[in-house]
Amino acid sequence: MRILLLTHSFNSLTQRLFAELQADGHELSVEFDIADRVAEEAVALFRPDLILAPFLKRAVPESIWSCHLTLIVHPGIVGDRGPSALDWAITNGEGEWGVTVLQAEAAMDAGPVWASVTFPMRDATKASLYRNEVTAAALQAVRSAIEKLPAWRAGTWVPTPLAGIPSGASLVGREEPKAYPATPGMAGCAALLPPYDRALACGTRGIERPLMRQAHRQIDWSNDNTTTILQKLRAADGFPGVADALFGVPCHLFDAHPATPDELRPAGPGEVIARRDGALLRATTDGAVWIGHVKRADHEHPFKLPATVAFAAESAALPELAIPLMRDATDLRWSELRYRESPDGTIGFLAFDFYNGAMATDQCRRLTAAIRFAATRQTRVLVLEGGRDFWSNGIHLNRIEAAASPADESWANINAMDDVCLALLTLTDRLTVAALRGNAGAGGCFLALAADYVWARDGIVLNPHYKNMGNLFGSEYWTYLLPRRVGTEAGRRIMANRLPLLARDAKPLGLVDATFSPDLPTFETEIARHAAALAADPALAERIAAKASRRAADEADKPLSAYRDEELAAMRRNFYGFDPSYHVARYHFVMKSPQSWTPRHLARHRDLGWRVPDEAEAA
Repeated sequence: MRILLLTHSFNSLTQRLFAELQADGHELSVEFDIADRVAEEAVALFRPDLILAPFLKRAVPESIWSCHLTLIVHPGIVGDRGPSALDWAITNGEGEWGVTVLQAEAAMDAGPVWASVTFPMRDATKASLYRNEVTAAALQAVRSAIEKLPAWRAGTWVPTPLAGIPSGASLVGREEPKAYPATPGMAGCAALLPPYDRALACGTRGIERPLMRQAHRQIDWSNDNTTTILQKLRAADGFPGVADALFGVPCHLFDAHPATPDELRPAGPGEVIARRDGALLRATTDGAVWIGHVKRADHEHPFKLPATVAFAAESAALPELAIPLMRDATDLRWSELRYRESPDGTIGFLAFDFYNGAMATDQCRRLTAAIRFAATRQTRVLVLEGGRDFWSNGIHLNRIEAAASPADESWANINAMDDVCLALLTLTDRLTVAALRGNAGAGGCFLALAADYVWARDGIVLNPHYKNMGNLFGSEYWTYLLPRRVGTEAGRRIMANRLPLLARDAKPLGLVDATFSPDLPTFETEIARHAAALAADPALAERIAAKASRRAADEADKPLSAYRDEELAAMRRNFYGFDPSYHVARYHFVMKSPQSWTPRHLARHRDLGWRVPDEAEAA
């Protein structure tokens, strides 16, 4: 069927739904929710069988939902209403949460329910929960809702009004959800239910939570303990952050991590006491927390930056609380880089968990040094794990935008990214594996291709192209790596395609060698098992020798330096040339500028000459 995605932006959830539903055989088009008139025009052009709204910041206009079936994806359990669903769930310490697909009507989040899926809450940030549990549950619920469409059209099934549905009930695979009977005796049993269920059992429309404002998020450093502070910071991560102050300067705080007891120093609650990997260590009443990123209200660059960058002068006076790169899983001290080895010493695991997958010049240099350290170890296989939510998204656009010369910083950053790839490409005395636990984009995709094997978690999304960022040419040795894997013609098609690619669909293309479980702990277990099999392979020495031989042959045919020089010549034009497209696109990306139009590669209904086939043509 034709499905129109009406969304505020093409975020991670929308990308996953787009790619998965397209793989299911549906015809997808996207329209950004800019104005009622624009959305109405999109509906008229595309004539969708279904309008799906995965991420909105305002109500769907009545002119659309009253005439076309419109389903809203709400990141809350059945009965939850309001724009801050996940924020409140984290703040209230909910043990279970969910996603509900409901029909749009006049009242926000109050339409009849088509499907819902619940999941156990994890001790994580809002952004991480959204990219993982919420996205997976949303896909399951949307597919369930779509399966009910034929019965709905035939009049043999109707969605269930909110009143009477038990809160948090999963409606997937259940035609008739269990409802509490509205009887006089209900008052007695309702008293035994938690607030959400009690409200629903008594026949209400659910609980509408208000927009969570900064007054709800405020941290009292003199009284709040570490658990409470982390909860508040995690509930605001991604957006909008927690309004606070550092060094007496108002700012918003993001990216928090707990400190361990051995990292503590004598200090009063709220005092900043140390720095590491761009983060600041701030004391609490019973411990301390690392604050990774901030957004300064008074700054000339009012967007997220590492805390030590936003407060460079103040941070320079603090001690650097360094820790060794190599430490085992029982060491809970936070840092962006961690190297560990399997018990038998045959496998090295290098994790690089950079916020939002962005890799600045200094981070690339530290990662290059970490790969060189790993090269000194007597292992047979090196597994690069990336981060939990992102493998890598390439160069750090926020840091570039904040630089004195964005062009110069772009140049330094892309060269540092190339150095990471080069360190991996020239590591010829062992096998290397890129284990993609999270999404990857742009240069991060090609960094993965620098490894011998690419193993990905099922369900992650890849964006192996650069053009969406102002027609960047790209580097990271992609002109060598991509044709080597997929061939020249397929490589051209991949680079021209600006749409997200599921890991499982990247496998037949040659971009990914294997996909494993979508469940992260299971995926990590599978990666360790397969890496152990590689390390124990009797033919390992032959594999490594063949790898070294091929690298030598490739180098003789055309040196890596030649590929790099050619790519950087094109990138120099992007950074320093007459066409400002890259600088304009980067600025709007970093500043989160409101969308003014939907890119044509997403809005297929706006292609010149596009039209819905009539019934005779369709037949």
